[in-house]
Amino acid sequence: MNAPVDVSFFARAAKPLTSYRKYWAARFGTARFLPMSRKEMEALGWDSCDIIVVTGDAYVDHPSFGMAVIGRMLEAQGFRVGIIAQPDWQSADPFKALGKPNLFFGVTAGNMDSMINRYTADRKIRSDDAYTPGDVGGRRPDRAALVYSQRCKEAYSDVPIVMGGIEGSLRRIAHYDYWQDKVRRSIVMDSKCDLLLYGNAERAIVEIAHRLAAREPVEQITDVRGTAFIRRSGDESAQGWFEIDSTSVDEPGRVEAHVNPYLMISEQAREQGASCAKEEAAQAVAAQAEAAGSPAVNPAIQPLTFVPNPALQGRGRLKVPPRDRSVIRLPSYEQVRSDPVLYAHANRVLHLETNPGNARALVQAHGEGHTARDIWINPPPIPLTTAEMDHVFDLPYARSPHPAYADEQGGHDGATKIPAWEMIRFSVNIMRGCFGGCTFCSITEHEGRIIQSRSEDSIIKEVEAIRDSVKGFTGTISDLGGPTANMYRIGCKSPEIESACRKPSCVYPGICPNLNTNHDPLIKIYRRARALKGIKKILIGSGLRYDLAVKSPEYVKELVQHHVGGYLKIAPEHTEQGPLTKMMKPGIGSYDKFKQMFEKYSAEAGKKQYLIPYFIAAHPGTSDEDMMNLAIWLKKNGFRADQVQTFYPSPMATATAMYHSNKNPLRKITRDSEAVDIVRGEKRRRLHKAFLRYHDANNWPLLREALKAMGRADLIGNGKHHLIPTFQPLTDGSYQSARRKNSTGVADKVALGKVQPGRGKLLTQHTGLPPRATGAAKPAPKISKKAR
Repeated sequence: MNAPVDVSFFARAAKPLTSYRKYWAARFGTARFLPMSRKEMEALGWDSCDIIVVTGDAYVDHPSFGMAVIGRMLEAQGFRVGIIAQPDWQSADPFKALGKPNLFFGVTAGNMDSMINRYTADRKIRSDDAYTPGDVGGRRPDRAALVYSQRCKEAYSDVPIVMGGIEGSLRRIAHYDYWQDKVRRSIVMDSKCDLLLYGNAERAIVEIAHRLAAREPVEQITDVRGTAFIRRSGDESAQGWFEIDSTSVDEPGRVEAHVNPYLMISEQAREQGASCAKEEAAQAVAAQAEAAGSPAVNPAIQPLTFVPNPALQGRGRLKVPPRDRSVIRLPSYEQVRSDPVLYAHANRVLHLETNPGNARALVQAHGEGHTARDIWINPPPIPLTTAEMDHVFDLPYARSPHPAYADEQGGHDGATKIPAWEMIRFSVNIMRGCFGGCTFCSITEHEGRIIQSRSEDSIIKEVEAIRDSVKGFTGTISDLGGPTANMYRIGCKSPEIESACRKPSCVYPGICPNLNTNHDPLIKIYRRARALKGIKKILIGSGLRYDLAVKSPEYVKELVQHHVGGYLKIAPEHTEQGPLTKMMKPGIGSYDKFKQMFEKYSAEAGKKQYLIPYFIAAHPGTSDEDMMNLAIWLKKNGFRADQVQTFYPSPMATATAMYHSNKNPLRKITRDSEAVDIVRGEKRRRLHKAFLRYHDANNWPLLREALKAMGRADLIGNGKHHLIPTFQPLTDGSYQSARRKNSTGVADKVALGKVQPGRGKLLTQHTGLPPRATGAAKPAPKISKKAR
């Protein structure tokens, strides 16, 4: 069994969330929904809010939404918290709707980075937004956290601004911005916020709120973990820190002068403007002895004397300053903006300093001369203990959108439906964090790699609450997971090693021998949850780490036979080692092993179930030949990908640093270090997507041209062993995108009666697989000959 989370180093390293004395406003009690208007505040008996949270998402009072977690957490500490959700940012007036907050504004762009939420990987504007009622796009500005902070400062210039959320987390230092194709300053500089909270912020926000309530000036709060802020020169709190200079690469060591073998000691002394008394005295004695005819006695010759080695006495070696008082100076914003190699170096240093157990503070200069400012980033927050995780998830959430979004019938299922809430409406989050370290993913940068798990009783309590209180529940829990499906209560076997480790991944290039891979606690919670009265089915919708799952055949059996609804999505991401090594993903052999187990246990249960593998096109390190080999693998295994995922360079991700710098930050960065093949330009990105959709006739002309240029014309032909045919049929030019409203796909045209699929062709996620039993993918309706 895995050692309980509460005995780890981290459990002893921070003040418990529940140990603070409640603020006086706790007397007002708990609100069913945190107020969004003055009328709601008056109904609660409030004359003002202590804290106002401004968010780019619609307010859904559910533990999967950041504004709800932070709001309820602060409410539990006794503070009066109001919500301003998706305000009109054209003026400061909407930011005054709840009046002036007594303590601070909390600002977040929402559960997603606002640029990723608004734009596709091809930089095209999306027409939808899953976090907005009615799935309507355009309800938040680009770079929402920055804009909201500026408007809050305009509304009440003397109110501190505390920024949080994933947009702030990923932009805490100078970062490459894919949409502008340049390096931008830290969001702390651009937004002028007083404090930036990165990562899961419960611990930091509670401490800051109590300190501000005690009238401590916000500029003096510089010692909270998981925060970033502007530190000006002359700041007294910066005294006593040991600064480690890491502003350059390929620095030569000290160069010693070449020794002249003919140089006498006296000559060397004369070159330095001195004399050598010993040598001159010895020469005088020798001259006198020679004149007297007696043998010379050289007084400079002394017997050997052995002394203790100072290195063995703790002296003579380079002393490493204490980590808790060390700060690493990264290359400045001006340096990383103009030098991609230094950008990659800064990215590598930042990712090496992410373990809360041993991370050092970071500092990065912005500006030059008298305008220079330092962005100071404290070490990451201490992970929550199991008891603290239970406290966070057991808060009195209403588990539904705010009534302001309801339709005429008081529901949220019509034109006001919020898709993101609909997706997690019947799901339960059982853990946080991920130690996978995939370079294209931002989970580790935001939530950390230390797994934080809830207790079994807390999880069961939430399942029962969904069963008993959530409207529309039919007996099926849609997910029991988190950032990954199967890391619950998995971690390092040794707390000491866990707090000292600097590896970016616990499962790459192979599973670390110090990692406990026991899935028994997860199997137990699955079985206990599905045995509850009124629960018909427990599905697992989170991403499965299959290389970890195969270490526990019993877990795979439990998952396959009881928790798969016909299809199970997993993400090998690629088949070739070139891109896989840049992703830090396991080889396709792990997928094959899991597939064998999946099919075996499905057959034992008498079920026909299918794996849906997902792949990434155009990831750094991917050659055209890699994509061609992936297409061949897809055809050989009978897969036809309907939705294609193209690499999306999110801020601060390691793969994004590769994309910008052509360097590999997974290794030491030098001017001559490994170069990475980057897929840039619309044509080449389109080619890589075309290989993933090799079956789409619209892509055949592009693929024919590419295959001929690659010397693989043998893959063009009309046989089963060919990748694409020689003939070119008439096509409608359609493509069904991953987010349906961005394009009119085949399914939409079928619904409009414009296009009919071929005989026997089914509109499924991967054509060639049977449709779901729910009838979500149905063949086109028959049309009479008369109608034709």
